[in-house]
Amino acid sequence: MTSNSKKETDLGKLYELLLFHECFLSRSLPLIASENVTSMAVRAVMLSDVQHRYAEGRPGERVYSGCEYVDRVELEAVRLAKKLFGAEHVNVQPTSGSVANLSVYFCLTRPGDTIASLSVRDGGHITMNRVGLAGKLGLKVLNLPFDREEMNIDVDGSLKLILREKPKLVMLGASVILFPHPVREIAEVCEEVGANLVYDASHVLGLIAGKQFQNPLKEGALVVSASTHKTFPGPQHGLIMCRAELAEDVDQAVFPGTVSNHHLHCVAALAVACMEMLEFGESYAKQIVKNAKTLAESLASEGLSVVGERAGFTETHQVLIDVLRDGTGGLEAEKKLERAGILVNRNLLPWDGDRGRTFRDPSGIRIGVQEVTRIGMKEEEMKLIAEMIADVLLDRKAPEKVAESVSELRREFPTNRIEYSFDSSSSYLAKKFVTKLLRL
Repeated sequence: MTSNSKKETDLGKLYELLLFHECFLSRSLPLIASENVTSMAVRAVMLSDVQHRYAEGRPGERVYSGCEYVDRVELEAVRLAKKLFGAEHVNVQPTSGSVANLSVYFCLTRPGDTIASLSVRDGGHITMNRVGLAGKLGLKVLNLPFDREEMNIDVDGSLKLILREKPKLVMLGASVILFPHPVREIAEVCEEVGANLVYDASHVLGLIAGKQFQNPLKEGALVVSASTHKTFPGPQHGLIMCRAELAEDVDQAVFPGTVSNHHLHCVAALAVACMEMLEFGESYAKQIVKNAKTLAESLASEGLSVVGERAGFTETHQVLIDVLRDGTGGLEAEKKLERAGILVNRNLLPWDGDRGRTFRDPSGIRIGVQEVTRIGMKEEEMKLIAEMIADVLLDRKAPEKVAESVSELRREFPTNRIEYSFDSSSSYLAKKFVTKLLRL
């Protein structure tokens, strides 16, 4: 085999793997709570030449030449995000939600400071905890008390902790979040002790944009950090929003603090996603919450142990099931559902410490409906999905048999038909734009 033919063979294998992945997803139900799909209008700008370029620094103050137009694109992304979220200041340069949190720590803390956040078992993200980013930065991490019955922060316990320990920073928001956090109550006591209140909105950013969830900036948070690809259907990127008085400190923490090149194609894509959410965000977010509630109620009706029943199961895109109560562990449940083409993730539950369960095989699974909502599924489909999940987890049907039903359902909702987006009204513009790019 010649060198050229081997290279072509290797390239063909790689392309084939990616096509297999596309095929697999097209026959599956993507219910991972941290994922979403972008519209063709968003994808089109990610193909533009800016994906190759650098623009270190702020618009108008770059350390590279050739940035006239990317400056204007970035300023447009900032303008749109401010309008969408009612923020006084927005920085769109963080390349992920984790980088956004890192920037916030650089801005508001120093090694040795104390912060308070939810533990991983109670839903806190790894960046908020002692084993992750916060701990690696030398921060002392205290865990906010959690009410297992209400599946939310224990307000009284948290207020007492903050008053007693006087942390430098309190981090709300979570990777597992079923209900709004008590931002107003905690903001009051944070102001009393001089703590900075931050809210990681990565999971609920789209619900905030669609006005179906609490807006932490309006309830007393000084800073909101987020990724932009969960309920918010944008590129895999990040952003930080804050009050005007923190703008300079936040910007300095991002650049030169944590970011060099900030992935200009993602900034452009974020601008398009903001436009889409200004146009369609409210209807999209409403349907997400309707779908999550319907799915949770239907799963419970099927006999599964859905978490949070006392508070109404969920007010977000997420649904939790305690599968250990139903006879299996989280790892086994995840694998069985994957064989059926139903993609979820195993997840720790607040009581897993009592059970001796770890993240490798926790008691729960976490389900998110934002992506299936984005491709057009509604309440009736949620009832079908609940039945399929129950069929697998309660051993009523073999996973391979359920996979046939999953594939049949997906044929009605192809990924190339993205709802709540410009695709229906301006796909022509996106296609024309890509055609022009290819001709340049």
